Amino acid sequence: MSESDSRPGLDGVIAAARAQAPGRGLPPVHLWNPAVSGEIDIVIRKDGSWLHEGARISREALVRLFSTVLRKDPDGYYLVTPVEKLKIVVEDAPFIAVRVDRVGDALRFLTNVGDEVDAGPDNPIRVETDPQTGEPRPYVHVRNGLEALIARPVFYELADMAEERDGSMLEVASNGAWFPIGPYEVQAL
Repeated sequence: MSESDSRPGLDGVIAAARAQAPGRGLPPVHLWNPAVSGEIDIVIRKDGSWLHEGARISREALVRLFSTVLRKDPDGYYLVTPVEKLKIVVEDAPFIAVRVDRVGDALRFLTNVGDEVDAGPDNPIRVETDPQTGEPRPYVHVRNGLEALIARPVFYELADMAEERDGSMLEVASNGAWFPIGPYEVQAL
């Protein structure tokens, strides 16, 4: 999809996201309450890929741009500009944590859209169990209610960093907080 192929709502989102000067941080989408509201055919798949009208958005820079104006409201996910709020579909979490590094006392995650976040009291790690498979579904809070699904290889790294606490849980520490990632199971030899 090229920018010239985009629809009016999409053009507005692109223009608003680009208006945020480089180096100034993320746009204050949490402060914007535009009068115009609607929907746009954008889906963020479980694997982190973004689709517009069924076609994959392959330009990483465009996905990153859209991610900066993404907001989670009680009724769903929106791309938000000062003049427009467009509802999109998010199949799981809007981001994927693709890397983790220990930086001092913090666990620093990198997402598929280039965000870096240090886990801690303001950005907790949580693990759910998939009701269909019984497998862990780990997440880290990124910003303003938006989370990243922690990719399986990254979760394995967390498991390697984990410590047994209280004889029942494996937990990881980051920025002074402990986060349970799964039950501690002693394997008989």
